[in-house]
Amino acid sequence: MKSAISSTTTLLSSKNLSLKLHLNHSPFSRLPSSLFRSKSNTHFPSLLLRNNSTHNQKSQIHTPIMASSFMPEQARAPPALPLPVPPVAKFKIGLCQLSVTADKERNIAHARKAIEEAAAKGAKLVMLPEIWNSPYSNDSFPVYAEDIDAGGEASPSTTMLSEAARLLKITIVGGSIPERSGDRLYNTCCVFDSDGKLKAKHRKIHLFDIDIPGKITFIESKTLTAGETPTIVDTEVGRIGIGICYDIRFQELAIIYAARGAHLICYPGAFNMTTGPLHWELLQRARAADNQLYVATCSPARDVAAGYVAWGHSTLVGPFGEVLATTEHEEDIIIAEIDYSLLEVRRTNLPLTKQRRGDLYQLVDVQRLKSDS
Repeated sequence: MKSAISSTTTLLSSKNLSLKLHLNHSPFSRLPSSLFRSKSNTHFPSLLLRNNSTHNQKSQIHTPIMASSFMPEQARAPPALPLPVPPVAKFKIGLCQLSVTADKERNIAHARKAIEEAAAKGAKLVMLPEIWNSPYSNDSFPVYAEDIDAGGEASPSTTMLSEAARLLKITIVGGSIPERSGDRLYNTCCVFDSDGKLKAKHRKIHLFDIDIPGKITFIESKTLTAGETPTIVDTEVGRIGIGICYDIRFQELAIIYAARGAHLICYPGAFNMTTGPLHWELLQRARAADNQLYVATCSPARDVAAGYVAWGHSTLVGPFGEVLATTEHEEDIIIAEIDYSLLEVRRTNLPLTKQRRGDLYQLVDVQRLKSDS
């Protein structure tokens, strides 16, 4: 019996060594060693529990393990930030599902009217759809693109958004428009505060390159360049993470936003008639439930005569994955309430942040890690 236990210990020790060697040659070998260190300076406490077992294997199997021994704080690198106290506890959000035409001036004026209507109904945060000033096509992006950094006449769409935010004293998540920067084009979302100041600019990180034979083919990268930076911004209505349409499919981005203390993630999007019915609501609810925060989406209204037909169904989802407000495919404005007190309630009821297995997996926020070093 002793020799059997000795052999088991030797085997586990060699496994520890091989795992350490693997870490030394992995991308995580460049991370601070403290990220992998428990209070006992050990990499894998679950293995140590087996090494330190007594002869009574039944007691070994049934020994309770506290969640803290799983190092949940190390499941996020750097560690997740605490949820900040929001500047408001409750407010109304307005989601403007707009019809989009080939007439850019009409699109801008129409969007402004919708923003004003949403604000008149009490919305303190107003959100527009993806590519609301232009038809959604690779041919249109270069023609309708604006130099956002130059502003003024070079970017009439964002000039309107800035003015509307300032005059109405609201925060605007300005959907997205094609942006020209040098010789590159981006799919870009701008966030303005109630003074009309540009608070953040998110360039779509994941480009919509798909091919479903007989259904839909769209290669956004033919004309657009992918953004390089996750975007999270503190606003007068809370800390908001920004994604654009296809970004919602990549849960890692949402996890990073949650780990940075986001209260809400806004995804202007334009899912199509193939993927929309299956995935649009599913993905929103998954991102909200997994990260225990609010998710808001805003789509263009459906135009069956357009080259790209949007699914519509702009939606607000709560931190338990519940659909709080939604619409169909026609043009519409949704006004719904966000109550941040529910974030703490849901996280207390379902304490996911305290139950993650930092001893088994880890999400690395590369941008934060670099800025901290």
